[in-house]
Amino acid sequence: MNSIRKVNNADQDSYTNYNNYYGNYASTNYYNYDTTYYQYPYNTQTMQYPQDQYPYYYYYEDKALTGINYLDNYILGGGFKRGEVYLIAGEAGTGKTIFSLTFLRTGVDLGEVGMYVTVDEPSEDVKRGVRDALGWDLDAYEKSGKLIMADFRTYFRIYARDEKIALDPRDLAKMIIEQVKKYDVRRLVIDPIAPLIIISHQDVIWIREYLRELVFQLKRLKDVTTIMTSEIPTGEENKLSRFGVEEYLASGVIMLSLREIAMANSDFGCLARVMFIRKMRWMPIRPIKLIYEIGPSGIYIIGPLNDENTLNYYRNYYCGQQYGQGYYYPQYYPQQYYTSQYYETQQYPQ
Repeated sequence: MNSIRKVNNADQDSYTNYNNYYGNYASTNYYNYDTTYYQYPYNTQTMQYPQDQYPYYYYYEDKALTGINYLDNYILGGGFKRGEVYLIAGEAGTGKTIFSLTFLRTGVDLGEVGMYVTVDEPSEDVKRGVRDALGWDLDAYEKSGKLIMADFRTYFRIYARDEKIALDPRDLAKMIIEQVKKYDVRRLVIDPIAPLIIISHQDVIWIREYLRELVFQLKRLKDVTTIMTSEIPTGEENKLSRFGVEEYLASGVIMLSLREIAMANSDFGCLARVMFIRKMRWMPIRPIKLIYEIGPSGIYIIGPLNDENTLNYYRNYYCGQQYGQGYYYPQYYPQQYYTSQYYETQQYPQ
């Protein structure tokens, strides 16, 4: 039987150069879920998540870790399939960019070069935003040569101004592929995909053919795993993408949304971020909805939406922030912080 190698994140040599620690694909253990973790994502005795107690990744040669432990170890069986294109879709404020940057940061930490393609926002704004919000220093990653921030805004501004110039998706793909080959990129993010569609083109058929050709060109990069993000207008939660074709072209679709969770004995609810694993081609994954949050490490999963233990935990420790009690990360505080002293004084014990 082939073996799976388990590598401790604390071992910097193995964490930053995991090519030497790949385990072979082991189909018999590929979807061997830890049911205790799955049903009870938070250990109330130790006040830790399982990924905090056991900081391990499972490495597979044909997988690219997302950097979201729950997804990698318990849902995707090691991450995204390498060489495929994935769609992260959702309304504004759900964490699409943070998901994408988590994916790139994980690759950089593991020795893989990543490229972030931005079309509608200056790369400096992106770097400043995550630095202020999460403390991530993307400049340091750039200086290391492992992160490429590719700003295509000027190029597309020229096309948008001149309707006489036809934008060929093969030209766009060629530009991206040239950069990918130049820097030996292994992880690619296009955030978001919509601005790549020139506004003057209103023909739905043209848009779909454009996207189809673009995705096909990207898939020719066999060793490059790509994430495209797509913003869904608020109020159109039933849509899977902006143009109605991206979900068919992508190998996987993850939906990010906001959902109201009812509070016991209250007329009010609280909003939770929900991740819906909608599609993963050639992977036997049943559709599942997960509650997630955003913290200093990026996106982390709290647990399944349909699990009552997860819902109760979220109501107790997260919903309070939406009623003026401040934002806090319960995994960072000991049990005594969740006493009446906090709710009476609005301060944590010193």
